[in-house]
Amino acid sequence: MGVELAPLAGLLGLFGLAGLAGLRQPPAQGQAGSAVRMLGLLGLGGLAGFWIDGAGALGAAGALGLWNHQNPKLARWAWPGWVFPIGAYYIVRHLAA
Repeated sequence: MGVELAPLAGLLGLFGLAGLAGLRQPPAQGQAGSAVRMLGLLGLGGLAGFWIDGAGALGAAGALGLWNHQNPKLARWAWPGWVFPIGAYYIVRHLAA
């Protein structure tokens, strides 16, 4: 991944906005998958995209808050959240430099 892809990678973080649907219709307390849904907190790391090019893709993890939701439509919105490692790549690269 080159530097020229960084702005596009940052846009992937917009997938994390899907996780906001979980605020209106939260998953049931007994619903399995709570450990993966906690990965949705990584979506806050997408704010690093303001300072580090490409790191905004980490915001896509916010969609993981819908993982295994009892509503099948909302559960499908979680799949794009798995692009968050792209943002982690840019953060690690920035910290290593």
